Amino acid sequence: MEDGRDFSNYGVPHEIKKWNWGAFMFNILWGIGNNCYIALLCLIPFFNIIWMFVCGAKGNQWAWEKGNYKDVETFMAVQKTWNKAGLAWFILAIVMIVFYIVVGVSAISSVLNTY
Repeated sequence: MEDGRDFSNYGVPHEIKKWNWGAFMFNILWGIGNNCYIALLCLIPFFNIIWMFVCGAKGNQWAWEKGNYKDVETFMAVQKTWNKAGLAWFILAIVMIVFYIVVGVSAISSVLNTY
């Protein structure tokens, strides 16, 4: 191709077809940052719950197709930052949810025990 990328396997190298935590957790910001404006569909209430999983699954492919990367290594280096941040945010969200459940159950139990 003109830009020197290897477009074997229907235009997307096999190494790129992976889950993208950045696209999953930061879908709107990730979409703007990677020129993948289809991720903005996450702004639609209720639909966004499904679409964030689509973004996580298809994010690397969309970013590769929209980006101007010279090779797979450069692309993966950029997405590695998004992946680390997305995974960290996901873990933090799970910890916070568990914390709120534990605190909520404790509070309800405490109230019920006083009666």
